[in-house]
Amino acid sequence: MKRIVWLFFPIISLGCFAQQYSQYWKNIDYAGDGKEYHKLDIYLPKIEKAKSPVVIAIYGSAWFGNNLKESAFNTLGGSLLDAGFAVVTPNHRSSYDAKYPAQIHDIKAAIRFIRANGAQYQLDTSFIGITGFSSGGHLAALAGTTRNVKEYTVDSVTMDIEGNVGSFASYSSSVHAVVDWFGPTDLLKMDSCETSSMIDHSSATAPEAVLIGGPVQENKAKATLANPITYVDSSDPPFLILHGDKDPLVSYCQSEMLFKALQKAGVPSQFVLVPGAQHGPGLFEEKYFKMMADFFLQQLEVTNIIRTENDDFLNFSVSQNYPNPFNSSTAIKFTLPIKSFVALAVFDSLGREVSKLLSKEMEPGTHTIQWNAEKYPTGTYYIRFQLGEKVKVKKLILLK
Repeated sequence: MKRIVWLFFPIISLGCFAQQYSQYWKNIDYAGDGKEYHKLDIYLPKIEKAKSPVVIAIYGSAWFGNNLKESAFNTLGGSLLDAGFAVVTPNHRSSYDAKYPAQIHDIKAAIRFIRANGAQYQLDTSFIGITGFSSGGHLAALAGTTRNVKEYTVDSVTMDIEGNVGSFASYSSSVHAVVDWFGPTDLLKMDSCETSSMIDHSSATAPEAVLIGGPVQENKAKATLANPITYVDSSDPPFLILHGDKDPLVSYCQSEMLFKALQKAGVPSQFVLVPGAQHGPGLFEEKYFKMMADFFLQQLEVTNIIRTENDDFLNFSVSQNYPNPFNSSTAIKFTLPIKSFVALAVFDSLGREVSKLLSKEMEPGTHTIQWNAEKYPTGTYYIRFQLGEKVKVKKLILLK
């Protein structure tokens, strides 16, 4: 039997992160109920601008903490501020305060509050990214994959995923990009990965059991509803996932499973397995924090480009395929102004994916992708192109 180990990762402020800010607001009550676990902090970068794009950073605590927002700032805030982002660090209810989905309700309420009140705090809410480590990574990933989900049912259990915390329910809780630092995903498989964990995840006292209100194997529907992978679909925002290959608490296979699900759905995503890294942001080298900041900058630039493009954004075009026994290929063409994550797939008239053509980062320039339709019958097909939040679909009549 595995021994149960309660570990809280080191909360360290690394010297390489200057964490210089120009202005800040502390303990803003985003829910309007006066509770400590419903307060957030906002930090503005020193880069002078009228409004700053936003990244929300969520602390890790095995879901046991309800007042650790400063640890999120101390570990993740510096590189984001240096890159010109405003950093927002919310508290949320612990699993002792309330069971899941209270935690994601709080994070979504914080996002809605920021979107509703951005002007007051000099925030550019046309871009809101989200990141977090460990249990905070889990909540960040959930915010990404559930951004269009109000309610969801598994077996006989139905959960309100959006919640009604706060006074800004009419605002969107969607985010534009996600960076997940070694967050758990499939709570039912925490003990089934090749690498072992120091925690007995089948126990009634395991963090995920406390989160959902009972041992996960006895509460499979609730565990599934707490799994970001459950909600993955092609409309999800781009993801960057970082996980140490020596993590003793959350096996890196948890991140692998999320990455594979995102790839299967055609979501622009990247998984970085960090050699030698264990569990805790202070155990990662500086270059990975810069990788996070660069990823958000890239997605910000994509968002800005898409926002100014017309309906034929990025010159996305598909050539029709006419009867030709010597050529069964269809050319798909698009132009990227910057290096970007791109997802490209073909669907049939019933909405089934028949061919995944791309799901990767590509260099700027004009690209032509050939879809070999030799094995597909005559009919109507749809070519789906995704860049950031923007999705474009072209209809193709395949003739043979």
